[in-house]
Amino acid sequence: MKSWFVSFLLCLFSFQVWATDIPSRIEINYVVTTDIGEGEINEVLEIHHEAEELRYSINSLAQATGIYKLMEPNSIIRHSDGVITKQGLKPSRAYEKRGKKEPSLAVFDWKNHIITLNHKGHQVQEKLPAGTLDRLSLSYNFMFAPLPKHHFERYVTNGRQLGLSHYKVTEEVLHTPIGEMKTIVLTRVEEKGSKLKRKIWLALNNHMIPVRIKSVEENGRKIEKMVTGINIIYKAESPSHPNSDK
Repeated sequence: MKSWFVSFLLCLFSFQVWATDIPSRIEINYVVTTDIGEGEINEVLEIHHEAEELRYSINSLAQATGIYKLMEPNSIIRHSDGVITKQGLKPSRAYEKRGKKEPSLAVFDWKNHIITLNHKGHQVQEKLPAGTLDRLSLSYNFMFAPLPKHHFERYVTNGRQLGLSHYKVTEEVLHTPIGEMKTIVLTRVEEKGSKLKRKIWLALNNHMIPVRIKSVEENGRKIEKMVTGINIIYKAESPSHPNSDK
């Protein structure tokens, strides 16, 4: 019984030390280039300490700019929230909303190992494999989890379907509008003939945050997002008590 209690205290201490190294908020700005126009994306990752648990929320807002905004005035909102573990992010809910359309929603029921997907009024339920992520949380997952040296595979949902994604891991020096960065590059390995492509550049010396993403979507559209600004905020000091001396 005593050894169990000591082990518990060591795990708790380890969790607390690990948690103190994590920012409370990260704001990232991107410029977006597509084959039909340009835009900008603002993403915010917030981390909340709740008792002995760390929770996260990621909000992403994409908007067209310039002439392209006349063609596509609607914004794209993406969201993911859940729990942070030492194995990475564990989403509870993720959605994507384009303009006034109904959002694509994924609900993760880890207790019963079921993922519920809602898209265009259709709902399906599937078995929820361990470690499943949504596309937004995948980009931030390796802020909190060790990254394999050469390759890894992970189930990922886009809110419409769930599929197993294979990635190879390489390194690259990336030139960005805010300077040169050492990065880890995750390249999705697709089956022969597939249109889908995806590469994610993670800043090696800056919390492994995503600083560039290139993709080719199912409809053949090419999209590239490149970082233009980063603001990292650590836990703020507690405000003074209202009755404290001034």
